[in-house]
Amino acid sequence: MRFRRFVPLLLLLAASLPVLAQTSGSDTATIDKYISAQATREHGEEYPEARKVVEGDLDRDGTNDLAVLYTIEGQNGSNNYVQYLAAFLRKQGKLVAVARASVAGKFYRDAELESITNGRIILSTVSKGKNDPACCPTKKGSTRYILSAGKLRQINRS
Repeated sequence: MRFRRFVPLLLLLAASLPVLAQTSGSDTATIDKYISAQATREHGEEYPEARKVVEGDLDRDGTNDLAVLYTIEGQNGSNNYVQYLAAFLRKQGKLVAVARASVAGKFYRDAELESITNGRIILSTVSKGKNDPACCPTKKGSTRYILSAGKLRQINRS
């Protein structure tokens, strides 16, 4: 009986969580191929455990697209890493990569992909505060990106 009191609360919490994409095998293959090609060009490798995919309508055509946040590290044998945001649109039933932007990285900030809302990709960030050591950023913020003229454009940052 006690459980019934919590059902509305649980439903509300579940509805407020970001929509993590349930990618199909072909979607995953498309994303893997795209990231692998970029990692090869940068002489680095993807840190696969950090990849996050969310779905939502980026181009307002009524079809769910994907935003992917991923990390490439070890460029040319270094201990550097860069976090990238990529936009994938659904075109005639197929997933197509259309844009990419560097959104975070070592000594800059860390980003977490939250959602796609009203055509905007929402990221939470943690940046180096004024008195933070280089290893340990603490300044929380957020930023948003939109797909505009085939490019990901940052529209605000806090």
